[in-house]
Formats: sequence, structure tokens, C-alpha cells
Amino acid sequence: MALIISLITIISTFLGGLFALKFKDKLHLILGFSAGAVVGVAFFDLAPEAITLAKSAYDIRTVTLLFAVGFIIYMLFDRFFVIHGHDDHCENPKHNGKLGALTLCIHSFLDGLGIGLAFKVSPAVGWIVAAAVLAHDFSDGINTVNMILKSHGNKKTAITWLVFDALAPAIGVMTALFINISEPVLGLCLAIFAGLFFYIGASDLIPESHHQHPTFYTTSMTILGMAVLDLIIRMAGQ
Repeated sequence: MALIISLITIISTFLGGLFALKFKDKLHLILGFSAGAVVGVAFFDLAPEAITLAKSAYDIRTVTLLFAVGFIIYMLFDRFFVIHGHDDHCENPKHNGKLGALTLCIHSFLDGLGIGLAFKVSPAVGWIVAAAVLAHDFSDGINTVNMILKSHGNKKTAITWLVFDALAPAIGVMTALFINISEPVLGLCLAIFAGLFFYIGASDLIPESHHQHPTFYTTSMTILGMAVLDLIIRMAGQ
């Protein structure tokens, strides 16, 4: 199962990068849907699972505190270590080029780790988290290519970094296989990942999808992404 998920994450990220090279005018729709999927899995899956798993040893305030911790951790990476692609008007000179692509690879590794830990809860939870991450990996591939091209890198360099970014989540999934933790601690880990996903969707993907594009279409795609993930989660719970 881990090998299958790893292969799918590689394909998803790589396809995102190729899409960025071919169809730049459609990227806002993909990013909009990805935003909804990521926020949806945080609200409807990771947060409830975290509370359920951790409640035998930790109170709900501890779990919700870790939602905030995950959010803050990702915000710090975003602000100081360049975790995503920005538009051309970003005033932070660090937010471009190879450093950005490298930190996207680190972020993709964490995505894969989140998938692996989710599978330790149950296959249903694992597949739900994988669905959101795969949608997000697609946009990661887009951002990796865009970062290199915006910093005047060539197509060959962009594809090289795309390969690294595509392999990173697969490595994260495989790493999770060697981590053995109790259910309550696993719940706390999922709480942190929920915070990460909240930030990715609300503070990264939604602004990126909305920038210089029609509000109606991008907003509709975000809502559709949330609705699709909610439907998947409800079907998995039956």
C-alpha cells in the first residue's frame, strides 16, 4: 500500500509541474480546487480524528492548541524559509528560485509523512488524507516549476527540481512506516498536521488561486474542493 501511494504522489507532483509548463492560464482553477481539498480534509477528517485518538490521554484544549502550533510552524517556514511559490509582486526577495524549490521539497516530504501516519489510523483515513495531499502535490509541482522559471532558470533546471519534489512525498510515506507511536500521540501528530493543512489552504493556496483571476470561478472551485472531500469522508465513514 505504501509503495502504491508513493508512486501516486510522484505522478501527481510531476503532472502538476508538466501542467505548469503547458497550461499556465488554467492554474488558478487547479489551485482553487486544491485549496478546498486541503482545508476540507483538515476540517472534516484530520481534526475529528485527532480529537478522537487523543481524548483517552489528552483533553481537547491540548489537541486544539496543537492545531495552532501546526499553523504557526508552517507560517514560520513560509515567512522565513520560503515554503511556496508567490506571485511576481511579492516583496520578499527570498521567495523565489532554488531555495524556494528546496523548501517545497521539504514540505512535500512532510505531506508524505502525514499520509503515512494517517494510514496508521486506518486505511480509510489514510486514503482521505492522501486524496487531499495528492491534490496539493499537483499544485506543489506547479509551484516548483514556476519558482525556477520566475527566477530565470531554464526548463531543464525546472524539471530537475520537479523530480526532487516528486520523490519527496514518497520518501515521507516510507519514513512513516518506521515510526511506531501510541494512538493518543498519533492523535497529537494529526492535530499538528491539521494546523499545517489549515495554513496551506487558507494562507497559501487560496490567495495564490485568487490573484489576478475571476473571483467567481476560483471561489467556486475552492467550495467544490471542500464539498468533494466532505463527500469522500462521509462515504468512507459508512
